[in-house]
Amino acid sequence: MNPDIDIPFRGIVEQSLAGMYVIQDEVFQYVNATFAGMLGYTPEEMTGMHLRQAVVPEMQEATIANFHRRISGEVPSIRYTTIGRHRTGESVHLEVHGSSVLFRGRPAVVGVGINITEQLQQQEALRLSRERLRELAAYINTAREEQRARIARELHDVVGGMLTSMKLDIHRINRRIDDPELLEITADLSQLVQESIDTVRTISEDLRPGVLDHLDLVAALQSALREFAERTEIACELDADKFAVRLSQPRETAAYRICQEALTNIARHAQATRVVVRVRAADACLHMEIEDNGRGMPSPTLTGKSIGLVSMAERAREFGGQLSLLPNAAGGTCLQVVIPLEDAA
Repeated sequence: MNPDIDIPFRGIVEQSLAGMYVIQDEVFQYVNATFAGMLGYTPEEMTGMHLRQAVVPEMQEATIANFHRRISGEVPSIRYTTIGRHRTGESVHLEVHGSSVLFRGRPAVVGVGINITEQLQQQEALRLSRERLRELAAYINTAREEQRARIARELHDVVGGMLTSMKLDIHRINRRIDDPELLEITADLSQLVQESIDTVRTISEDLRPGVLDHLDLVAALQSALREFAERTEIACELDADKFAVRLSQPRETAAYRICQEALTNIARHAQATRVVVRVRAADACLHMEIEDNGRGMPSPTLTGKSIGLVSMAERAREFGGQLSLLPNAAGGTCLQVVIPLEDAA
């Protein structure tokens, strides 16, 4: 056989970084050094090897079928991934692209193969890394909510109780004195203690809304929107008349915190005058929309995403949900959250 006639441009093929081969009658008629090296052979060792020997047993039937589909003319070319068998017995992931040609006057398949084992390993490592980060984010969210609840209880029960006792003692002192100057001092102290009690109650409620524990998500959202409207003078509306589903506490907390973070972002960046929150249940999912008439999409960070949006998205993803931020046609933005009502079976 004259190699220069059988394999045109042989020098280019031999030096190619991509593996190249010619298969006829299910047998390798030619492989370059790159392709042979992927499977741990020399070109001479692979020449004459049956196609079945080059792939792992579970891929043999599919590989042979793909070969004959091209030989028969059913498809002129196929690109797919397969698992090669290294001479040591190890698996080698390959991406191959072969086409039917005439070789020595008879049908054959000429193709190119690339070793993607390392690429797949890197993708799997990246997937595992992302999964661990999401597990860490879920753990942090859970730990943070538990810590918030604990601190809220301590503030309400312990600090609030101490301040209440101080207020009662001041009233007792106030009843036993006649000096106008001392009465003025005790009045000031009583006012200061009352302001401290109100501040503790506000902080405790911000850390862990009691309405979320004792009522439901809709009541908690109503309370949050009412306080937000009072604080920012932004008109707020809650559309949840048809929502009558009681979620698990972690899901209600996630939905509430997402809304809370969205309202914070609106107050900081949107320059909006109106906010509408819509809540409904459909397709076994909670659907929540938070719409404003502000100045549009928020500016991203150096990583390309708003930190607040990342936090909200991770809260939704923790329960198999998703979050998206879309521009409104009339201006402003609409944050959409979808969270399954229950865990997948």
